[in-house]
Amino acid sequence: MKRTPLVALAAASAAALLTACATHSAKSPTASAEANRQAVLAFYEKGLNQKDADAALQYVGDRYVQHNPNAADGREGFRQYVAMLREKFPQSHSEIKRSFVDGDYVILHVHAVRDPGTRGNAIVDIFRLENGKIAEHWDVTQPVPEKTASGNSMF
Repeated sequence: MKRTPLVALAAASAAALLTACATHSAKSPTASAEANRQAVLAFYEKGLNQKDADAALQYVGDRYVQHNPNAADGREGFRQYVAMLREKFPQSHSEIKRSFVDGDYVILHVHAVRDPGTRGNAIVDIFRLENGKIAEHWDVTQPVPEKTASGNSMF
């Protein structure tokens, strides 16, 4: 069977597109995206686990927009949140189970336990960075149940 030039061109274009998509999805993050991930991981460890707001704030820009309804906006709001953790939940710990990066966005899947011996919460934290500094934060939180309908873990 003889291919027409248009069919051959379409087949070649489709093959090139599939190769480009496969190559793109297999690429590792860019250096700046990986730097964003490392900044967020350091911020999380310093702020939420070590409860050292000043050390964590070195990773935050001048403007920090907070979407967590339990934390005030801005750098001072973050300081207040960490002070509350230090006072009320001094043994709290957050274990980052996985992290994802997409350019200026870093997403964390976290198991946070405020009181040792409790099941804690499953959290997805989303951070937006500008020029390598954290500029915005969202999170979604749900308690870790004793058992799930599916039988699968939250993590």
